[in-house]
Amino acid sequence: MKIGSIDIPGKTFLAPLAGITNLPFRTLVKECGCAVVCSEMISAKGLFYNSDKTLALLRSCPEERPLSVQIFGADPAIMARAAAEIEVMGVADILDINFGCSVKKVVKQGAGAALMQDMENSRRILQAVRNATTLALTIKIRSGWTPCGSQAFALAETAQQEGVDAVIFHPRTATQGFKGRADRTLIRQLKTKISIPVIGNGDIHTAADALDMLDQTGCDGVMIGRAAMTNPFILSQVESLITHGTCRPIPYTFIFNKMERLIHLYIKHFGEQTACRMLKGKLPWFVKGLPGCSDFRKNLSQIPSTAHALELIHNYEFRLNL
Repeated sequence: MKIGSIDIPGKTFLAPLAGITNLPFRTLVKECGCAVVCSEMISAKGLFYNSDKTLALLRSCPEERPLSVQIFGADPAIMARAAAEIEVMGVADILDINFGCSVKKVVKQGAGAALMQDMENSRRILQAVRNATTLALTIKIRSGWTPCGSQAFALAETAQQEGVDAVIFHPRTATQGFKGRADRTLIRQLKTKISIPVIGNGDIHTAADALDMLDQTGCDGVMIGRAAMTNPFILSQVESLITHGTCRPIPYTFIFNKMERLIHLYIKHFGEQTACRMLKGKLPWFVKGLPGCSDFRKNLSQIPSTAHALELIHNYEFRLNL
């Protein structure tokens, strides 16, 4: 698959997740075999005002490429300026525009899913961003504000007309949030309406779910978000199942090696004190379902130092291997 001029080395995309898909986590998931990782959602207005917090979200490294950077906003001129700045920074291979976020503070700005009710402004944003950057351009959408998907189809067709290179489609309504079920029939319908790649998103909990979505909808790839929080290896499992037809359990040694790797990545990026505070909520993801994980997860609720975290990991790994 190609998105614009970018060769995509697989079928899997890590979804943008606020507070999760930072540089350390993206690097780890990329090392495990994910094809494309995506930044946290970037405020175009924050970039316009040179917000230190926004700029920090754009830190990258060569090892995570190709990288997709997602921006959100409602002002075409500000969105275009953000796109141009990101291209000049040289951090992104793909620029993604968020048309799907249904969080109230985003919708109140007229951004995210609110744009799916404002096709005129959506077209202006698409035109402005496309004219401002030569980066490969994608959009992430929901089915709209009604379950029939008509708003999604209209926006995707408009996006293709304006030079967008791919569409990422989460077929839930804006009001559903993450409730109910994603309607995969809408992904299949969208594939018949546009010729650019369509990436399916929603309700992928296992590697088999991803394969089912590809088979049922004909989509060109899959984007996984929430499942990657509790299983950072799921994207590599999907790639293995697609490529080799099998998906073997992740060995304990691999799991614990990657836990240690994430600790070191977090220290390098955030510093030890901040890393310890953040990791106590993230390291437990790796051991969900393993024997005796409850006590280990409880011990991780307090991590005074990285040395302490590494000691806990080594002791737990040793007990599992007895």
